[in-house]
Amino acid sequence: MMKYVEKIKNIFSTVRQIKTQNHDLRFQIGTLLAKNSRKAQSLREAEFKVFSQFGDDGIIQFLLNRLAISADKFVEFGVENYEESNTRFLLMFNNWRGLVIDGSESNITYIKNDPLYWRHDLTAVNSFITVENINQILADNGFSGRIGVLSIDIDGNDYWVWQAITVAEADIVIIEYNSLFGPDRSITVPYKADFNRIMAHYSGLYFGASLQALCDLGVKKGYAFVGCNNAGNNAYFVKKSLLNGLATHSAQEGYINARFREARNIHGDLTFANKKDRLKEIAGMPVIDCNTGIIEPF
Repeated sequence: MMKYVEKIKNIFSTVRQIKTQNHDLRFQIGTLLAKNSRKAQSLREAEFKVFSQFGDDGIIQFLLNRLAISADKFVEFGVENYEESNTRFLLMFNNWRGLVIDGSESNITYIKNDPLYWRHDLTAVNSFITVENINQILADNGFSGRIGVLSIDIDGNDYWVWQAITVAEADIVIIEYNSLFGPDRSITVPYKADFNRIMAHYSGLYFGASLQALCDLGVKKGYAFVGCNNAGNNAYFVKKSLLNGLATHSAQEGYINARFREARNIHGDLTFANKKDRLKEIAGMPVIDCNTGIIEPF
């Protein structure tokens, strides 16, 4: 029995070593790419991936190089176990102070057991984000006032939560949009505090807000839309006072159609459905017109 336990310990130790080596290698490559991104002239040219899901690590570095950021602090929520996120490279490369929030207690425990947690000034909080609690969480953890980057990806109430934030003001906001909602209609899913995209619709395609809705909200909060990542899932907004000549776009100009195929069937299996079929899946689902407040069918 003791030999068996020892073997298990050795396996876990080897896995941790491999993970550490992998992260170290990715980070070293990322540092080279970050230095090269200073030559980029646009978000698309700047894209590279170290720990982000798509090319967002590069976009963030590009914006930091272009803008006079007011505070080296970030907030990101919807991070899962933080292995893949928009701010992990920012934390490690730029050594910013950060707050990450996730609704899973096991994910937060995982983050706190990661060596990166003691190596950097990172706070990890277990909470399911709602309109009602977001400001209190930010204030309680010392992230009110000016922050450099705010990244929102909660697969549902993203629009409503950004709208609700009043205690903190970010220089850069990264927020997920639902590409299927198109570039023209200003719509979002109705607010529900316990919204879950799979419970809302088995396909997982019914969530979030359209790019136009986020652009409209951004204008109200003093932001300009500067573009999307090439994957077509994250939109970037910058405080108008900080643009420093950075090009801005309308939703129609900056919209990028997402080509990844994440639709699922009733059993939870990926269907790899094309856009036409994905649209059919959620046709008729209720959405709110953000300008009128009227619920209408998608």
